[in-house]
Amino acid sequence: MPEKKRMLYVQTSGVNAPMRLYSPIVLATVAASMNIDATVYFLGMGLTVIKKGAAEKIQLGSFPVLSEMMQKAIDAGVKFMVCDQSSQMMGLGRGDYVDGAEIVGAATLNDLTLDADGVLCF
Repeated sequence: MPEKKRMLYVQTSGVNAPMRLYSPIVLATVAASMNIDATVYFLGMGLTVIKKGAAEKIQLGSFPVLSEMMQKAIDAGVKFMVCDQSSQMMGLGRGDYVDGAEIVGAATLNDLTLDADGVLCF
């Protein structure tokens, strides 16, 4: 049986760029439905999206509120990872993020990138 494909979505845009926030979540959810191992890695301003309460305030067009889309992604098996170094730089703590987000080191992003079959940045 062939090894499961892996997709990595890197979220560097924050709440100040709402048009760039839905794509990685939607694409990762679709990937998971295709039996692809999908991870969204948040760093830099991307941390403002995964911070508790932030995604509840974002809704564009006829799409559901971003927090609902994020929960659907998690329920589908998408992994959310948060850069620990970015957290430190922005003064955010481990308890500041939505449930299901995993705090990881910068080396994790390098490993994920090297192991991925595809990488998209937002």
